[in-house]
Amino acid sequence: MHMVETMAYVGQHPWHGLGNRLAPRQPIDVWKKQAGMDWHIEEADVRYVAGSNNIGVIHAFPGQKVLYRSDTRAPLSVVSRRFQIVQPGEILEFYRDLTANNGFELETAGVLREGRKFWALARTGQSTTLKGRDKVEGYLLLATACDGTLATTAQFTSVRVVCNNTLSIALGNATAAIKVPHRSQFDPGVVKRQLGFTVASWDGFVARMKALVECRVDPDSVEGLLRRVLTYTAQDGRTTVVNEQAVASVRALYEGGGRGAHMASSRGTAWGLLNSVTEFVDHHRRARSDDHRRDAAWFGPGAQIKQRAWGEVLELVA
Repeated sequence: MHMVETMAYVGQHPWHGLGNRLAPRQPIDVWKKQAGMDWHIEEADVRYVAGSNNIGVIHAFPGQKVLYRSDTRAPLSVVSRRFQIVQPGEILEFYRDLTANNGFELETAGVLREGRKFWALARTGQSTTLKGRDKVEGYLLLATACDGTLATTAQFTSVRVVCNNTLSIALGNATAAIKVPHRSQFDPGVVKRQLGFTVASWDGFVARMKALVECRVDPDSVEGLLRRVLTYTAQDGRTTVVNEQAVASVRALYEGGGRGAHMASSRGTAWGLLNSVTEFVDHHRRARSDDHRRDAAWFGPGAQIKQRAWGEVLELVA
């Protein structure tokens, strides 16, 4: 079952092989249409019928509102009156000046879960190559949801080309993402200023990647690191449990089974260990579908695992 409702992309097929392929450097308005983001979220009062068999008096529920699609009239969610809507088109409009003036190139955009979540991902133009062959490129991801499951989130993301692994890039000493909760108005200009759009965050990330490439990892310490990273919370809500199956899978990727594992940048290094975790999260972790896995890898538990791994490997080079 695909979570993706509609999407457009440039270049290689995306993770599930669906979507409308575009030629490079298409106008924002073309992206809106081809990505299925040329509709609006409308709102209406919540009303219900008090009575048996749907026969009775119609009442209002004043503290809430229904959000629905302007094109299909399909319901999206029930939210509080204070909920600030971000429209699908606004996600793409965010990139209009960046693609026109700053060298950004949109690569994918689309709608998930029947319109409840939508995103756009653009290449920033920043890239580096580690040990002569291992290319990593910089991206900016912007996503939001209208059902309360995701704040409007802007984050710099790296993509390792050989395996299409993704990793959020921390902005200096700050968190890896700018989040605007839906009780606040989304102001693109403010978010862009917070992101900074300076090369400083990318340069700092490149310096850390190069340090990880040069950091040899003692084989005996690999197991301990993975057992700290690959955990989940037990049903009691308190106990942390090691995911033994995940540990074994990541070790196999690290020890030669992963894409790019035999590169000079990866073999026996902290960079290789990090990418074994990110490859597992992005491509192999158990999920209902590829779409669910990618959603979790960008925004959910998978993203948290990757950030834990990033923190752990940085301790090795501290």
